[in-house]
Amino acid sequence: MTRHFLVDTDLSPDEQKTVLDLAERMKADRWSEKPLAGPQSVAVIFDKTSTRTRFSFGVGISDLGGNPLIVNPGESQLGHKESIADTAHVLSRMVSTIVWRTFEQAGLEEMAENSTVPVINALSDDYHPCQILADLLTVRESFGRTEGLTLAYVGDAANNMAHSYLLGGVTAGMNVRIAGPKGYLPREDILVSARSRAEETGGSVLVTEDVDAALDGADVVVTDTWISMGQEDETEQRRKIFAPYGVTGESMAKAKDSAIFMHCLPAFRGFEVTSEVIDGPSSVVWDEAENRLHAQKALMTWLLETSRAGKERR
Repeated sequence: MTRHFLVDTDLSPDEQKTVLDLAERMKADRWSEKPLAGPQSVAVIFDKTSTRTRFSFGVGISDLGGNPLIVNPGESQLGHKESIADTAHVLSRMVSTIVWRTFEQAGLEEMAENSTVPVINALSDDYHPCQILADLLTVRESFGRTEGLTLAYVGDAANNMAHSYLLGGVTAGMNVRIAGPKGYLPREDILVSARSRAEETGGSVLVTEDVDAALDGADVVVTDTWISMGQEDETEQRRKIFAPYGVTGESMAKAKDSAIFMHCLPAFRGFEVTSEVIDGPSSVVWDEAENRLHAQKALMTWLLETSRAGKERR
């Protein structure tokens, strides 16, 4: 059976741990695994601009012995002159993995339904699961574990990062607190899924408009940009709405003294986070950015090996 990674809960708690264990080993010995030797090719498709996703997948595929085929917006027939399903059938006969940074989650699901090779969500409007794997690897490096730690995400709590922190965080056994203003909170179906997974792992979920309640005693403090792609016309309105949720030195003081700060980047200093915090001693944002490379290499290796093993058993 071909395995895909479209949403954080596509990995069970044990599988997520296996991928993170592998990421730690691969980071320590960067060129130890070559599942794409040949070189085999990986299609890396971008419907949205990117820095960390583009470089981490491109470099990671090369590290694994493969050839990254980067497809920029407008450079293929995908979704315009050719259906997603037909594209999946064609690419499955040419590449070993499909990585897609896109808009609608439904498109990724259609791609996976029609693909015989792993499909990876490199970001959609609903989820950003590869970023969460990198973040969990960073938490492990800071604390030696994820289980039982409290992660507080503050800001736009209706976006893909908040959704993936909920699902990926509880999968890792964390207590996930999400704070945002009314009207900008996670979807109910995602909360239901997160609470169900938390019952398996001993994690927990708190969603609140009270930023102080989220930050109190947290081990990890996280935020994200208030203005995502396509929301530029709402800039001034959003800055006013989210202003109470900006991460400052005062905010960090409400968390534990040992707390770390993370941000998936790009960051807008003076808005969702101050320079004092992102450039300060609690910040691990550069480790977090690097860990996209190692976490995604581990994910691709695991998906390829698991999918191949599943096909051999058939």
